[in-house]
Amino acid sequence: MDFIVQPGGAVNGTIRVPGDKSISHRSIMLGAIADGTTTVDGFLEGEDALATLNAFKAMGVAIDGPENGRVKIHGVGRDGLKAPAGDLYVGNSGTTIRLLSGLMAGQKFEVTMSGDESLNKRPMERVAAPLREMGATVDTGEGGRPPLRIKGGSALKAIHYDMPMASAQVKSCVLLAGLYSTGETSVSEPAPTRDHTERMLRGFGYPVMKRGNTISLIGGGRLQGVHIDVPADISSATFFMVAASIAPDSDIVLQHVGINPTRIGVINILRAMGGDIALDNKREVGGEPVADIRVRSAQLKGIEIPEDQVPLAIDEFPALFVAAACAEGKTVLRGAEELRVKESDRIQVMADGLQALGVKAEPTPDGIEIEGGGPSLNVMGGGEVQCHHDHRIAMSFAIAGLRASAPILIKGADNVATSFPNFVELAAQVGIKLGVRQ
Repeated sequence: MDFIVQPGGAVNGTIRVPGDKSISHRSIMLGAIADGTTTVDGFLEGEDALATLNAFKAMGVAIDGPENGRVKIHGVGRDGLKAPAGDLYVGNSGTTIRLLSGLMAGQKFEVTMSGDESLNKRPMERVAAPLREMGATVDTGEGGRPPLRIKGGSALKAIHYDMPMASAQVKSCVLLAGLYSTGETSVSEPAPTRDHTERMLRGFGYPVMKRGNTISLIGGGRLQGVHIDVPADISSATFFMVAASIAPDSDIVLQHVGINPTRIGVINILRAMGGDIALDNKREVGGEPVADIRVRSAQLKGIEIPEDQVPLAIDEFPALFVAAACAEGKTVLRGAEELRVKESDRIQVMADGLQALGVKAEPTPDGIEIEGGGPSLNVMGGGEVQCHHDHRIAMSFAIAGLRASAPILIKGADNVATSFPNFVELAAQVGIKLGVRQ
């Protein structure tokens, strides 16, 4: 599937983007191993979150839905999962395979997990290494990539793990394995990462301690089923936040968006660039802070992105690169080498696409330098860009059309449904001139 975006337009209206992907994944995982029933509202019915749901169905968990974002999970308790009949296929979902690795390490049975072509290129030693330290038997494919085979049946021991890189997936994997280990498992992170796993464990009644940059829990406890209201995903809201910032005469309200402090790097960075962003109706839902986000057009300025914001905005950078292309002056990103091992090499793929549209974008080993086009309405031309089946790249170039002088053809946009199934409809609703070619 390809996207074709026509140039120009303004972005206006009030919308609610789909539920947070990170929280949707975790609601299924923890609900499945809890005692009793867990109900979820606002569940993201995208391919990634459905991959997690289907994996637990394959392990004997009865799950009703999703229907209009509502899911009912009949928990089997911490030791109630059953061996699947075959391998677990998790599609494009790095969160599923990495977090599930931690849970699978504590089971009595063997499981093999693999994904699509993109996922099977992503590094898995980062979770395999700490799990082996805990006593699990974990085999990876060639080059430390999927498929992942976890043999199960090993008695896990608690460890303290100093993470070499800031990664919520690695942290969560170790903590989830810690549920099945003897003693106190702790993880120290070099920079803050999203803390949905810790918050949700507490929501299920499982104590999690935090001391400075170290998070810990004691194994052997049980989880109790709860109700979860999933906030709208700030990563999905980002495309519309950037769109309204760069398109003249724009004013948009994004309802019920999660503003977890470990996820608001995009708001901090856009504000530092001069973005006009207001957070209204702040409240807390199920332990997660939410707000309605209002964004109006602004003339953005290029900045040096503070490195402490990088882990807080790691998934939002493709869209932020489009904001940088529309800013006045140079934007410099450093300390973001993690972007090179996402669904695609997001630094190189975004640089290639921006260059194809006439933007000065120079990739560096751990970031990028982008020379913005400033106040000029058409800061980029039209043309063809390759998104290498990376959903966030495809959606980022879809909003780039707002400041282009000619149509943009976005090749390989088929994975958008993994995280944002109704993106095309919502984009059209607010004024982005986006079409689809099968």
